[in-house]
Amino acid sequence: MTISTRGAGKAPAVLVLEDGRAFRGRAYGAVGETFGEAVFSTGMTGYQETLTDPSYHRQVVVMTAPHVGNTGVNDEDPESKRIWVSGYVVRDPARKPSNWRSQRSLDEELTAQGVVGISGIDTRALTRHLRERGAMRVGIFSGNAIADEGTLLARVRQAPEMSGADLSAEVATKETYVVPAIGTKKFTVAAIDLGIKGMTPHRMAERGIEVHVLPATATLEEVYAVAPDGVFFSNGPGDPSTADHPVALMQGVLERQTPLFGICFGNQILGRALGFGTYKLKYGHRGINQPVQDRSTGKVEVTAHNHGFAVDAPLDKVSDTAYGRAEVSHVCLNDQVVEGLQLLDRPAFSVQYHPEAAAGPHDAAYLFDRFVSLMEGQRA
Repeated sequence: MTISTRGAGKAPAVLVLEDGRAFRGRAYGAVGETFGEAVFSTGMTGYQETLTDPSYHRQVVVMTAPHVGNTGVNDEDPESKRIWVSGYVVRDPARKPSNWRSQRSLDEELTAQGVVGISGIDTRALTRHLRERGAMRVGIFSGNAIADEGTLLARVRQAPEMSGADLSAEVATKETYVVPAIGTKKFTVAAIDLGIKGMTPHRMAERGIEVHVLPATATLEEVYAVAPDGVFFSNGPGDPSTADHPVALMQGVLERQTPLFGICFGNQILGRALGFGTYKLKYGHRGINQPVQDRSTGKVEVTAHNHGFAVDAPLDKVSDTAYGRAEVSHVCLNDQVVEGLQLLDRPAFSVQYHPEAAAGPHDAAYLFDRFVSLMEGQRA
């Protein structure tokens, strides 16, 4: 990525997809060039949480909502210490933020963190293109980075693909840290950071859990050194088919029958640990308005998603695995993609979406209570 912050928001810019389609607009954020996988997010709000979600590492996010930046940026809502998206695409950026919590504009924040973006393009046409053709590599070029489209297209096609990308260790913490329980401590949880969002350990802390957040490279011995009542595997970026270490680590946890909870990437890790395959979705699920059904209750939840891969598990039967019987617990109502797994003979479950509700909705908060119930049952 080449960055210059001079003239941000004013220079001409061009977005080039790997299949040759191009869109011309104006620079938004930093001026320069960037590459990644083009994906779209259907959320109408919560852009600050999206930008700082480590699961978006090496992705260029296209916002389907036309107006972005209205509420500015503050220092309370980020989900990590930095913006992780490789690039940002909006149609009509706010000229001036209007919110009592705003401390600076989104344009200023993107510029300060060196995130190359583009504005003023037809994001609806771009989204329809990605829905028809699938997520693909993309480059954004502005200012002096602009060249003839043939040259730019060649550079986009040289960028790495998301399939086969092993990225979780790049975004995870390097050192273990502890999020203390709020109020009386009831349990200790070892959380494997594969790209964890800050709100996730906070949701557990609210329930009296002391959370030890460990690096993605943590060993089984390091996990159990904290004497956990439960083990959590977080969200994160990349292709789950490359995550051999987290899979082996989870299998060790399953063998010890410690209560286990996984979300997003953690759901894919559980799928692999149980012997199921994973595959790349055509364009993925991203946004805060995805309908998912809890098959045990029939309840439909509006949920937050950010994933481009899914678990290949049968929807119509209970499966026998090395760790007992397993079944699909949740399913996406848009396309019948597996959105959750649970073991019937051991205390382990996972979901493909984000129940920490940052930036919302709150329909799935009960899953943290379910995790608490598993630990209570194990202790009893």
